[in-house]
Amino acid sequence: MKPFWTKPRSSPPILPLAFAILLVGGAALAKAPEQKYEPLPAPSVTEQSIEIGGRKLGFKATASAVPVKDARSGEVLAEIATLAFTVEPPKAEAGGGGGAACRPIVFAVNGGPGAGSAWLNLGAIGPWRLPFAGAVPSTPPRLVDNQESWLDFADLVFLDPPGTGYSRLPTNEAARKRFLSVDGDIDMLAVVIRRWTVREHRQACPKYLLGESYGGFRAPKIVRVLQEKENIGMDGLILLSPVLDFSWIHGRNNPLLDASRLPSLVASHTGAKDRAALAEAEAYAQGDYLADLLRGPRDKAALERIVSRLSAMTGLAPEKLRRLGGRVSAEDWTRDSDPSGRTVASFYDGATRGLSPDPRRPPSEWADPVLDALRAPLAEAMEQVVTGRLKWPVGDSKYEILNDKVSESWDWGHGRLGQESLSDLHRVMALDPRIRVLVALGLNDLVTPYFGTCLLLAQSADIGSPERIDLLALAGGHMFYAEDGSRAAFRDAARKMIEGK
Repeated sequence: MKPFWTKPRSSPPILPLAFAILLVGGAALAKAPEQKYEPLPAPSVTEQSIEIGGRKLGFKATASAVPVKDARSGEVLAEIATLAFTVEPPKAEAGGGGGAACRPIVFAVNGGPGAGSAWLNLGAIGPWRLPFAGAVPSTPPRLVDNQESWLDFADLVFLDPPGTGYSRLPTNEAARKRFLSVDGDIDMLAVVIRRWTVREHRQACPKYLLGESYGGFRAPKIVRVLQEKENIGMDGLILLSPVLDFSWIHGRNNPLLDASRLPSLVASHTGAKDRAALAEAEAYAQGDYLADLLRGPRDKAALERIVSRLSAMTGLAPEKLRRLGGRVSAEDWTRDSDPSGRTVASFYDGATRGLSPDPRRPPSEWADPVLDALRAPLAEAMEQVVTGRLKWPVGDSKYEILNDKVSESWDWGHGRLGQESLSDLHRVMALDPRIRVLVALGLNDLVTPYFGTCLLLAQSADIGSPERIDLLALAGGHMFYAEDGSRAAFRDAARKMIEGK
């Protein structure tokens, strides 16, 4: 999500940290008696119902927290807020464990870093949905029963890492630095999943992990930690607009990135709704376009071939394309795809436009007409759900929908461009031949272009059956589930995987 486009501040080396729920033993953390951690409320359990396809679906909603403690002192460093929606299966399906023990579970985490789980919850798979189409900050947060909710075939558990949702950041400085890092975040979320599973006696359930955006980067790494350290196996991974390799979406001098972005620019210009309509753009991107880009802009004949073809495919002016050397970045598209300069396109959906605040300023200084327009209504709707429908008394706490401080403080280790999780995906698939993977992408997404992910996955050797990875490219942007048809297609693909059909 938006934090991909911010430059994180540098931070000192991560201090050693031991969690009681992560490691046995370890040095105790330094105390900060002047700062006392404020605990989240006790769990709230309510009975709820929605209508899906004209029939009533009853379910239990549980708002609770999973504590993370210091290994030596037992001090609570942070609590991870979770929202769980569970359905009691018919007794004939309950099996020896009884109750909901045999129903599949989908654990869901968003990205950022710094994004709360409301995006997946109220946008895509939860029991209630906030319509995203056309939303602006003043849009009333009116919820509807989600006809595409995955609750129809799986229980849902939404996780909010520290600093997102209602999960508070640690007051202990060493713990804060550890949580706001690539590896510390992964270890913590893996343990929270294990703790929730054990607490609810759901070890026998089929388990799936859904990650969106940076959450899609997290997911393979979390599953690897669950397999190798936490003694928990997962049945499947569902990656929504994922970042599998940061070097494939960031960089200025690699023509391959421009080629992988081109089909999304064409989709944004033409309104293409499926990959078949983009077959020509994909073929050109990995063929003649890439070949001419490699020749460089000093090859005038190659540049003119690019300019002519791209102008026809994207609608961009030939003089602009010539000046860019035939390489169109996401920033170029958001600023220049409207020749009048009166509107700007979204990074998150290149076909969606908003009014231009100041054509003289760089796009990075604008509020995004998709992502930022949704912040207020989505956060307000989430507050209504948690405090109103679920009756969890969080007081005056604000729901952190996109915490910029988290993203700015994130420790990327040896650098963001060196981070990737494709090798983790390969490792978890090799260790467990039963794991299946669903990768879902939006055609208009300029943050994690769909064709780049397709090309990246194409470089992977088959690990077991080649059908283990299902790739789905859908109409819409980074949050393609804003489109009714795409949301339904995503649900159907997930249901097929989870039910094994």
